[in-house]
Amino acid sequence: MTVNEPVLLVAFNRPDLLKGLIDELRKVKPISVYLAVDGPRADRHGEADRVQACRDLAKEIDWTGDVHTNFQLTNLGCGPGVTSAISWFFDNVERGIILEDDIRPDPSFYQYCTTMLDRYQDDERVFAITGCNVVDDPTKLNAQDLYRFSQYMHVWGWAGWRRTWQQHELDARGWWHKISPWRFANACNFSPSAILYWAANLELTARGYVDTWDWQLSFAAMRSKQLIVVPNGNLVSNVGFGEGATHTHEDESGLPIQAEMPAEIPVVETKRNRAADYWELRHHYRATVLGGLDRFRVYFRDRKGK
Repeated sequence: MTVNEPVLLVAFNRPDLLKGLIDELRKVKPISVYLAVDGPRADRHGEADRVQACRDLAKEIDWTGDVHTNFQLTNLGCGPGVTSAISWFFDNVERGIILEDDIRPDPSFYQYCTTMLDRYQDDERVFAITGCNVVDDPTKLNAQDLYRFSQYMHVWGWAGWRRTWQQHELDARGWWHKISPWRFANACNFSPSAILYWAANLELTARGYVDTWDWQLSFAAMRSKQLIVVPNGNLVSNVGFGEGATHTHEDESGLPIQAEMPAEIPVVETKRNRAADYWELRHHYRATVLGGLDRFRVYFRDRKGK
């Protein structure tokens, strides 16, 4: 098996995870690989060595001569660092697959991405493709379909086009001026608790209390009224939970068991599966009124009086 899509690897200071991902990629041999590594933080003992170890792993990508690297000299942080890496990638390719160092896709993920990238290449209704499915209630999925369309973007193994990445804006300030109230409510499935939840996350990101880039990517899809292709069987696992993670500190990812996507994928109607999205809001995001308020409470608790 050879993967014909360009693949971007995003790494920072976990060489063991990056090596594991490269070892997995050696089995599918993507013909073009881009490796982006953020720079070390000056105040973290030993981090410069771990970052250098990640950079050195570029030589382990030994199955192709088409290897490109982007190594930051100083630390940009999660939001700017990953945004810079993906922008660099799409400056060089029209479309491709993006993997962070802790993602382990099923081998069928790559052909699924190629099929969907081809199928929806010029379809302005479609924003991106993800391999990550969090919905494990089969009653919310059409049993005959292998994939569905969602409003919510998951970045644990995904693929996209330059045309949609260009809509991503890292700076979330003034986000509420960029989307109509009706459109935002529609994206949130007209759920008051989900509206509060998404507004809380976007506002905390806008104020700089959360250093991330993926909330902004979801918001770009909401704003443009575009949908995400999601497999009805989960195609990825995340092995990066725990100490050393930027955001994923829980003991387990909560993802359904990894599945395999058949080679032949029948076309489904380009229509949002609202039942699956609602399940996701309630059970994965835990988008409740208390959940939204809790985000404000946690992030502002230690800033009282500052």
